[in-house]
Amino acid sequence: MSLEATNRIEIGNMRGHADAAQGSYAKNYYTRSRREIRPLLPSRASRILEVGPGAGFTLMWLKSIYPAATTFGVELNQALEADLQEHADVAMIGDIDDLISRVGSKFDLILLLDVLEHVPDPTRTLQAITRSLLMDGGRVIVSVPNIAHLSVTLPLLFRRRFAYADSGILDRTHLKFFVEDSAVELLNDSDLVVKDGLITGIEGPKSKLLDSLTLGVLSHHLAKQYIMAGEATGGSVAQPKINWKKNRLIS
Repeated sequence: MSLEATNRIEIGNMRGHADAAQGSYAKNYYTRSRREIRPLLPSRASRILEVGPGAGFTLMWLKSIYPAATTFGVELNQALEADLQEHADVAMIGDIDDLISRVGSKFDLILLLDVLEHVPDPTRTLQAITRSLLMDGGRVIVSVPNIAHLSVTLPLLFRRRFAYADSGILDRTHLKFFVEDSAVELLNDSDLVVKDGLITGIEGPKSKLLDSLTLGVLSHHLAKQYIMAGEATGGSVAQPKINWKKNRLIS
């Protein structure tokens, strides 16, 4: 993907893979259901918006949890429109910044999963969405990759190098990188307080063993993603310490 194309990536592009329409990886990427967010979901939701839903499988799963809810998906990749229409109550194709005024009334649950690392100004984007579309008492769930993961830091430390890839933490379409503090700051700067947090990447046997042997000291070096549930502060509110949950491969 050219630099010019990369710079045009906007919110809703599901990690910016405009050239990933072929092969099994693209199919798995766009049809994945993000069930690991289950511990962060609110007890009730009536209107759900996902920005960058791909083919809409996460929205379809959420419909099974909140049968009476209306689900909206805003996706940039036009090739996914037919699938999204099948899996969401309302499917909109385009840039969320251009569609905010067309979405209609507000939402009590908004998802931005693996989206904000692809935009030039994640704080501005998140602020625009939450201030325009989040109901009072609503919840926003955001996921971002953790650049402090051992797969990145060890090669930097011992070999003084890193390499971009087609997917993962060093996805070549990522414009921004995060660690724990900057991930939380992203929500705080968008007038959100992080109520609950989940780290992923410690599901495999090797990672679990290393995490256990180090008594959790390396948890944030084993975390591939931070997934955060934020709620509007309504003013200046200090961020309390987050008790990060560890993903347990929820089916």
